[in-house]
Amino acid sequence: MLIDLHAHAPHPDYYNQHPYWGPAFELQPDGDVKLRVGDWILTLGAPERKAALRKAHAEGKTLDVAEYMERWRDPKNRLAGMDAAGQNAQVVNVPSHCYMYWTEKDFSVSFSRKANEVLAEYCSAEPSRLMYWAQAPLNAPEEAAKEIRRACGELGAKGLSAGGSNFGGLEFDSPEMDPVWAALCDLDVPMFVHGYNQSVTWGAQANTDRYETTSIVGMNYDETKAFWYLINGGVLDRFPDLKVYITHGGGFVPYQLGRLAQTNPNLDVYHNKKPVLDYMKNFYFDVELHELPMRQALVDVIGADRVLYGSNFGGSDVVRHDLTEGLVLSDEDLQKIRWKNACELLHLDPAKVGSPASAA
Repeated sequence: MLIDLHAHAPHPDYYNQHPYWGPAFELQPDGDVKLRVGDWILTLGAPERKAALRKAHAEGKTLDVAEYMERWRDPKNRLAGMDAAGQNAQVVNVPSHCYMYWTEKDFSVSFSRKANEVLAEYCSAEPSRLMYWAQAPLNAPEEAAKEIRRACGELGAKGLSAGGSNFGGLEFDSPEMDPVWAALCDLDVPMFVHGYNQSVTWGAQANTDRYETTSIVGMNYDETKAFWYLINGGVLDRFPDLKVYITHGGGFVPYQLGRLAQTNPNLDVYHNKKPVLDYMKNFYFDVELHELPMRQALVDVIGADRVLYGSNFGGSDVVRHDLTEGLVLSDEDLQKIRWKNACELLHLDPAKVGSPASAA
C-alpha cells in the first residue's frame, strides 16, 4: 500500500474569490497561463506545459482559462494519476501560494471556509482514496481554531495545512497561536507544515524575488524555522501532544539536527524545558528529496517510525518515481514509510483505504 500525504489540489471553485488577491490564473501576452496573487506572479511551471501553451498562442488559438482550469474539478483526473503512480490514497491541500495569511483577516477567514468546503466535496467523490488537510486563517488564530474544529470535526479534514512562518506577522512561538495548538490537540489531528513563497507578501516588490528563491530555498528555511520556534518557544511543553509533519524532507532539520541540538542550550533565551532531541517524538518528516542518499540519510538519522511518504504530487518539483525504491531497510520499516505511519497518524483503518485501479 502507498499513501501520499504531500499532494496539492488546485480547484477552480476556490480561485477568483477577491478582485485584488484572487488567487487567479490569468492569460499572459505570450499565451502562457500564470497564477497571480495580489501583485505576485508565480514563475514556476512545467516546461512542456509552457511550450504547448505558447505554441498554441503562436498559431492563433485563444485559450479559455476557465476551460483550462476545469480539469482540476473532476477527481477522476487525479485518481488516474494516482493509479499511474501506484498510490492507494492521497491527502491533498490548497497549494501554499494560496494560504492567504498576508491578506485582510476577513478575507483570510472566508477563503479558508470556502477552500475547506470545496476540498471536502472534492474528496467525497472517492473518500477511501482522497482526503485533505484543512486550510485555516492563521493570521487570525481564534478564527483559525474555529475553522480547524469545523473542518476536522464536521467536514472530515485529517489535520491542518500550515506555512512555516509569518502568519500576518505572527510566528509559531507567538502566544496568540495557542488556540490553534489547543484545537489540534483536542481533536488529536496533526499539522502538515509546508513553507510558502514569502515574496507573495512583498506587495509591489513581490516580483523582485529572482529565480523563485523564496520558494526553492525559502520554503526549506521556513520549515526549519517552524521546528526551531515550536521547540525554543516552549510550544511543545505547553502542548506535549502536538503532532507536526514537516514536508520536503523536514526542511533542513534532519541534516542540521546535531547543530540545532548543540546550539539550543547556548542561546540567551529559550523556553524549552527539555533537550531538543527529546521533542523528536512530536515530529514527522517525508521523503520528498530528490537524491537516494539524502532519503537514506533522512531515515538513518530520524528513524523509520517518524518518516512518511510525500511526493509533492502536482507541484513544480514533484518526484514521479517511487521514493522508497532503493532504501536499505527492513520490509517492516519500508511499510511504515509507505503507509503504516500514515494510518497511525491520521487514524485510518487500512482495510478501508482504497486500491489503485492497476492493483484491482
